Amino acid sequence: MLHLCVLLLAGSALSHLDEAFLDQQWDQWKLTHAREYNGLDEEGIRRAIWEKNMLMIEAHNQEAALGIHSYELGMNHLGDMTSEEVVEMMTGLQTPEYRDRSFTMALNDDVRRLPKSVDYRKKGMVTSVKNQGACGSCWAFSSAGALEGQLAKKTGKLVDLSPQNLVDCVTENDGCGGGYMTNAFNYVNENGGIDSEEAYPYVGENEPCRYNSSGMAAQCRGYKEIPEGDEHALAVALYKVGPVSVGIDATLSTFQFYQKGIYYDRNCNKEDINHAVLAVGYGVNTKGKKFWIVKNSWGESWGNKGFIMMARNRGNLCGIANLASYPLM
Repeated sequence: MLHLCVLLLAGSALSHLDEAFLDQQWDQWKLTHAREYNGLDEEGIRRAIWEKNMLMIEAHNQEAALGIHSYELGMNHLGDMTSEEVVEMMTGLQTPEYRDRSFTMALNDDVRRLPKSVDYRKKGMVTSVKNQGACGSCWAFSSAGALEGQLAKKTGKLVDLSPQNLVDCVTENDGCGGGYMTNAFNYVNENGGIDSEEAYPYVGENEPCRYNSSGMAAQCRGYKEIPEGDEHALAVALYKVGPVSVGIDATLSTFQFYQKGIYYDRNCNKEDINHAVLAVGYGVNTKGKKFWIVKNSWGESWGNKGFIMMARNRGNLCGIANLASYPLM
């Protein structure tokens, strides 16, 4: 009976999206996101993708209103792209074939009891949300974010560090073609520092390395990795250390159009991880549901002003605890 109600409600939700309404919404969306297309053919293709995404969002939110989902979706700047295009253009995490386990964080037994919540945004250890654009540099934003957190913890000063410095100069990674966070931490260690965003601004393309020590804003003496798949260890690291670089699966359209609530989609793959983000805290909502607070690099028009709450202690959702690491400063 509930299933029938869902179908009827979803049908009624979609029926009000008539052509005139969609025309108006499409024109408004193009204006909001400054979209222009090469002729009617390209616009027709993009409009069809946008409509499909719009209908998917409406149907999901009807189900969320019935309590079937713990989160809501919303149209955003990714609206005229397929899920495959988003993954190709907006992710970029490349996992190394070999990871040295000697860098794994040791877990002390004295941290079995953790505080109910930690939020480093409130502690002045998280910079503003950035937009990586059409460059597979998520790994650079995740790494820079973890370094920013440690710099703020050590000095009390919140400074934007340069993802472009990492894109251009970390030779073990592939710039906009993708990379891995611990390679970035190694680079900062061996290079003697990373420039500030002000000294080395982001352009979202591969360019020749132009690091200059006069713009150096932070240093790093190595890194630690979280024991693979251990969500408790990730919570311990967040509590004891600060923001942590993590990798997740960002393939699903439910992730790409997330807007608010605690994200949980059982189809999120914890083995096939393709996107680097920054865990900046954790918490529990009024219903006792636990979540991670995660900062993305897809701009403030994505998610909840650039952030997402992801379900915690629910089978390592999206592989969030598989590729977690933090820099030592």
